[in-house]
Amino acid sequence: MIAAKRIYDPPSESDGTRVLIMRLWPRGIRKSRVDLWLKELGPVLPLLRAFRGGEVDWAEYTRRYLAGLARPEAQAPLAQVRAAAQEGTVTLFCGCADETHCHRSLLRSYLLDSASPTRPHSSVSAPRRRSI
Repeated sequence: MIAAKRIYDPPSESDGTRVLIMRLWPRGIRKSRVDLWLKELGPVLPLLRAFRGGEVDWAEYTRRYLAGLARPEAQAPLAQVRAAAQEGTVTLFCGCADETHCHRSLLRSYLLDSASPTRPHSSVSAPRRRSI
């Protein structure tokens, strides 16, 4: 199971492995509240600043964040999260107040989709009919 929460929410026994996915350490949070800090799974700072500054909308942010997960630097951290999820619950944490517009929800969906054996392949299109 993979869950997602805000790092400022109180810790819970049900969190399992607590994984921080931010590039910068959040203010006021003790290191003991996190099991893993996987910086490479956080958005690159120029993208985050562009989104927060209104230069990039949510759709573009989503596209660019998910594309960034294909970077070589992100592969080992992704494997770490997948391995931890095989062992038990993993909770992804970041500081965003709005989970619906946050990379933790994007990463959670990405990991759940990539783990599903029946995941639809959106890049494959249905064959076209030929007109005669």
